[in-house]
Amino acid sequence: MLGYLLNLFKSLNSNSHPGEIAHGVALGVIMGMVPKDNALWYILFVLFFFIRINKAVYLLVTLGVSLCVAPLDMMLDTIGYEVLMFEPAVPVYRTLLDIPFVAFTKFNNTVVMGSLVAGLILYIPVYILSRLMVKLWRVVIAPKITASKLWVGIKKLPLVEKIISKSQQISGVIKR
Repeated sequence: MLGYLLNLFKSLNSNSHPGEIAHGVALGVIMGMVPKDNALWYILFVLFFFIRINKAVYLLVTLGVSLCVAPLDMMLDTIGYEVLMFEPAVPVYRTLLDIPFVAFTKFNNTVVMGSLVAGLILYIPVYILSRLMVKLWRVVIAPKITASKLWVGIKKLPLVEKIISKSQQISGVIKR
């Protein structure tokens, strides 16, 4: 977990393309919203690893959203019900259910469908907001933090020096 956090801060401060980080955040939101007990989640999870995104951000956002999405289940259930009861699409859903193994995706579950649709709707706004936040971090926030006397003082603490040196060792092992 420490390695993922270190990779997150390195990517925020390095020459990583802001779009890779923003896509990682947006895809993490989708994956965090979809329930984890179906084949659809596992298929998407693996598929997104083949896309050029920041994997550390993707995993951390997936975990964070997963921990926060439970109170939204009633709303996601309502969205999923409306999507699944959309009359012109019902024959398509019936056909999909007749295909072997498609039922394992549980796309016909109202919460699964609602969370997938909500995540897809949120993708573009989350991407744009994340990209703006990365730019804001790199241009405004990070330089102020690193130049502050508080940060310089914190870095001189023996415990913090040990954590920084261990994290550099860990990140060296992760890169190999």
